[in-house]
Amino acid sequence: MKQKIRKSLSKRVKITATGKVMRRTQNMRHLRRHKSKAQIRRMKSAKFLTGTVRKKVLKMLGL
Repeated sequence: MKQKIRKSLSKRVKITATGKVMRRTQNMRHLRRHKSKAQIRRMKSAKFLTGTVRKKVLKMLGL
């Protein structure tokens, strides 16, 4: 049987050429008024998944 991947997860994360797993930051959709500008700037950059979560994500993507 061909292994199926989690399509919803594949749309939310990106695997870099070196094998790192990148994700977007949460809490950036709406309600930004009360957040500080520094907090918004920090949340704009992509974050990397590490540890056990990274392993689980790679397994769900079939890698």
